[in-house]
Amino acid sequence: IHTPRQAARLRGVWIVGLMLYALTLGAGLGLASANWATRGRYPFGGVVLNAWTAWPKIGARGADPYVRAIHARTGEIPLALGEGLLLTALTDDAGQRLDPSCRYRIAGATPPARAWTLTVERSRHPKPDEAQPTPSQAGQVPPPRTGFTSTEVLRDRDGRFAVTMSPAVQPGNWLPMPEGEGSIRLVLRLYDTPVAASTGVLEREGVPSITREECP
Repeated sequence: IHTPRQAARLRGVWIVGLMLYALTLGAGLGLASANWATRGRYPFGGVVLNAWTAWPKIGARGADPYVRAIHARTGEIPLALGEGLLLTALTDDAGQRLDPSCRYRIAGATPPARAWTLTVERSRHPKPDEAQPTPSQAGQVPPPRTGFTSTEVLRDRDGRFAVTMSPAVQPGNWLPMPEGEGSIRLVLRLYDTPVAASTGVLEREGVPSITREECP
């Protein structure tokens, strides 16, 4: 049987322990949620255009705090409203996640822009001991490309293009699947484009299609 003084002391220890537990739990949840929200994918402000998502506000002065935190963490410099527009795709036109073992066709035309780039990324890059050999280690073999620019992609007579993205070598515009683990992301950057300030215009002009052609 505890005396009233001992009971009061035990109650105080229990309250302090409960407070420390709540603070620890809150700090852990806060850090975990902050890590999730700033690990490289913009959580808010996207405009869906078929398989693509346009991000018209990430370079604006009034960008939300999450976007600013992502840029501070990754070191990426976003395109300002007057400079261009960023579009990303994690799925094909059928809504299926991009699979590194499959072959895809990215075809069509881009909205009007002075220049554009199309690149493919993985969320987690390979470790140094798993990376591709350097040119000096591989007999001066250049590393595989990670994207195309508007000045180097091959086009048909109508000015449209078709890029094949796959792990195996393909004729024409071949975009190799990147090494590493995690999800695949296609990134289309439009530079000096009139649609940067209006995604409604972008919807009418259309974006390249992403079609899954073959899977093992």
